[in-house]
Order: sequence, then C-alpha cells, then structure tokens
Amino acid sequence: MMRAAFLGAPGRLELADFPVPEPGDGQVLVRMELASICGSDVHSVYGGFHNPVEMRRPGYPGHEGVGEVVVSRSPLIGEGEKVLTLPVGNVGGCFGEYQLLRDSQVVGLPPGADPARALMAQQLGTTIFAMRRFTADRVTGVAAVIGAGSAGLFFLQQLRALGFGPIVVSDLNWQRLQVAGGLGAAVTVQAPGHSLASAVQEASGGAGADLVVEAAGYDSCRAEAIDALRPSGTAGYFGFPETDGDAPFPAFRAFRKSARIEWVSGAQGEPGLRSFRQAVTRIGDGSIEVGYCLRDIYPLEQLPRALEIARDQGHGAVKLTVAIGHRAAGSGS
Repeated sequence: MMRAAFLGAPGRLELADFPVPEPGDGQVLVRMELASICGSDVHSVYGGFHNPVEMRRPGYPGHEGVGEVVVSRSPLIGEGEKVLTLPVGNVGGCFGEYQLLRDSQVVGLPPGADPARALMAQQLGTTIFAMRRFTADRVTGVAAVIGAGSAGLFFLQQLRALGFGPIVVSDLNWQRLQVAGGLGAAVTVQAPGHSLASAVQEASGGAGADLVVEAAGYDSCRAEAIDALRPSGTAGYFGFPETDGDAPFPAFRAFRKSARIEWVSGAQGEPGLRSFRQAVTRIGDGSIEVGYCLRDIYPLEQLPRALEIARDQGHGAVKLTVAIGHRAAGSGS
C-alpha cells in the first residue's frame, strides 16, 4: 500500500492509503521523493478547474515531482534511475508515494543531482518553452514581469540572460519582490498600491515595454500587461486563466497599440521534452538559480495545509515543496 493525497471533493484535498499500481508495457513505477505545488494545483482544487474524471485518484492533481524508478516496463528507462516526472497537469499524480507514468513522461537526472533543486526543472521547463514563443522576434529591450512566484522569477533570469533591460517586476508580496531585486530586477512594484505601467513608463523613458510577461494568472494583470506595452510590443500570457469561460479584456487598448499577444501552454507535449531537459541542465550548471525556491518543505500529511498557504500567496515563500519519500518529516512554516 501507499500513502497519497486525493481530491475528495471540489475544494477539499484528503489523504488515504491506496494499492501501489502495477506498470504495464511502456510504463514505469516511480517511488516519489519530492513534489512541489504549482499555481494550477490551487486552481484545480479551489477554482473549479479540476478534471472530474480524476476525482479521488491517488496523487491528483500534483504534476511537479522527482523520484526513483523502481519498476520499469520500458527499454528506455532503467530501474534505479532518478527522474523528473512530467505528467500532464490535468492527470498528474505526484502527490503520492508512488506514481505510474508512461516512459515519455519522465526525464532522467544526472548522477548525484540534488533532488530538491532538480525538482524546480519542471516549472523552469515550462518557462523555457514559453520564452521561445515570447521572444521569437525580439532580441532585447525593456521588459516587465507580472508575478514574482517561481515562474515569474525564472522568466526574470532568462530575460536578463538574453540581454533585456531594464526589467520591471511586480507582485503583491514584498518578500518575493526582494528576491526579484536580488536576481537583477531594476525596478520592483508592489501591487495593488503602485502602478506597473507608470513604473515601466519611467524606466523606459516614456516608450513602454517591448515585452511584458504575465505570470500571475489574473484578468487584471493581463489588462495591466497591455497598459505597460509600447506600440507593437508583445504581451506574453503564461498565467493560468482566472475563470473557466469568457473574461474581460482591454481589446480596444490592445488594438490601438497593435499589440502582439502570445498565449502558451502544452510544454509536456513538446517532442523529446526538450525544454525540460534544458531546464535540468541549466539548474545543474548554475545558469539558473533556484535556491530561493527551497525555503519551505512540508511532509505529505500536511499537504492540505500547504495548499491553503499556496492559495494565500505562499505567505511570502516563492515555492512550496512536499517531502514524500519515506513519509519524511518536513520543515513547513
């Protein structure tokens, strides 16, 4: 038997014991060590975005995890290999002691890789995938990032590496903005009391931003991205939709600016999981810093509470990690 969290009802995550699944051809069984909470998990549990078919399935909706392959029915992956697990979010199963996956849903980790740091390659991989779209025809320029969670701070680091600047970062939380400043944000803006658009105008000499990345997931932030753009600038929308249905959008303002608008999703469907493999490499070689994501770790039994904290802006933490292997005692705060 294994211990796992599950969505017992909309808005209610529970824990119970379940049979350990048996892999079939082309599948692997992974003994999970760590998982992390994504903003989309919060939407799935509390926002009505859950997959009804997955209700009560062990490990759902977690989709960011690392662990060790203990049974392999695939010639591509050996038993004993440490892997980053990459299920599609709406069928994720990372919040349990074991997870069954197709061999196309894992990426091997280098020998000796720190599992906690490697775990961040899931979120980083999605942002690498997105940045290819957002910067397809932009070389450098003034940039802004809305949201200083793990995704927003990964975007910040990539923008700096590409030569964008100055970069303005906004968030609701001052602790996260402190991290952004340490990672090279030229200007930080604490919402809602201060205006991102005004800060961008000042930083750009009145021109506006060449690229605004929205990584918070609110309709107001998507509108704010348009306000901060220069004419013909790009608004890159990464944040999860706020509602399941139509949403308000400043279409006329976007029209007047001839804004280029890019939505992005589906990184797990990329051939060869290229972006995630690059993420593992970039964390390993230190070109992307992730240490600030590792502050708060909760044991699996405290996952329901950790998810509530994630809903409340993480209480200042950039990322929340769940210790799953061996039912480890955590250091959650």
